[in-house]
Amino acid sequence: MVLAGFIITLLYVLLIGSLVIGFDRIKVFKLEKSVSKTTFSVIIPFRNEAENLPVLLESLSKLDYPKHLYEVIFVDDESEDHSVKIINEVLNTSSLHQDTRTDITIIKNERITKSPKKDAIASAINLAKYEWIITTDADCQLPEFWLNSFDEFIQLTTAKCIVAPVTYYDETNFLNRFQLLDILSLQGATVGAFGINKPFLCNGANFGYQKSIFKELNGFEGNTNIASGDDIFLLEKIVKSCPKETHYLKCDHAIVTTKPQESWLELVSQRIRWAAKTSAYNNGFGKLIGIIVLLMNALVVVTLLLTLINIFNVKILLYILVIKLYIDFLLIYKAASFFNQKSILRSYLMGFLVYPFFSVYVAFLSVFNGYTWKGRTFKK
Repeated sequence: MVLAGFIITLLYVLLIGSLVIGFDRIKVFKLEKSVSKTTFSVIIPFRNEAENLPVLLESLSKLDYPKHLYEVIFVDDESEDHSVKIINEVLNTSSLHQDTRTDITIIKNERITKSPKKDAIASAINLAKYEWIITTDADCQLPEFWLNSFDEFIQLTTAKCIVAPVTYYDETNFLNRFQLLDILSLQGATVGAFGINKPFLCNGANFGYQKSIFKELNGFEGNTNIASGDDIFLLEKIVKSCPKETHYLKCDHAIVTTKPQESWLELVSQRIRWAAKTSAYNNGFGKLIGIIVLLMNALVVVTLLLTLINIFNVKILLYILVIKLYIDFLLIYKAASFFNQKSILRSYLMGFLVYPFFSVYVAFLSVFNGYTWKGRTFKK
């Protein structure tokens, strides 16, 4: 057991340490306020988002990008609330409606697979007027210079795919702070992986790619049997096809914020949904990271239980905890600094103690359970 613990801990330190190093290799992109040139089709799928849409629409109205250079396509995924009505009401009373150059449409999702969100995005892409597609979610808030950031980056690179930053904005209770620490660790891993040329993560709430590459790779074909993964599976395809044209946009003006889950039950369901797609990953480095992280968290839980019944040496347990505490903190600190959310580090210790149990619990449930998402149930 001691030898296994040593090997797992060593592998964990090497992997997370490489991500820490990689994080700094991706330089922060600064806006120069150059002339905007790129045209965008912004795609926003939604289902039962009446509560969140006004915030998104307000942020859309404040975008500082030339109105004639982008369109917005909302895709109604069989909403059962007043989402469509709210969009129309806001559009009719906001500056979005008053500016006739703003091209905003609402379409119905054309369901053809087992993945509603992939169908929604594909439906919109079929109607999109412009080459650059950017996806976001209906519960997000967009920064003022969001599209400007993408535009300037595209002008200065040969990018065909751009992964951009996402974080949570609510720290009112421990549940929200726990989720913020978690997403910062994921964003840290995302940036770090790009820094060592091993990209494996992205977030569909802030994801851009060329329509031509989407069509060339046959879109989501090959993983439409999995409900989620509209972002990661597509990233895998693009990285395999054109790795040098796939980039992370490390720019503070590109940070999209979104809401955390409102209950532990919803959070567990979300994480089971995320875990459900891991078995279908084709990215070897991503799978390796997932396995080592799970083993490390399981090691903490198991050794703690064995220590409590005097089967495992308490000093070795403390060594494991201190090593994990330090290496995790390095990655989260770097991410928190970039996102200007270092205040969350006050909750780091408590989150660190809870996370191994949460992670192992979700992994166990994901083996047997399906999940509920947007009012729909998906079986294992």
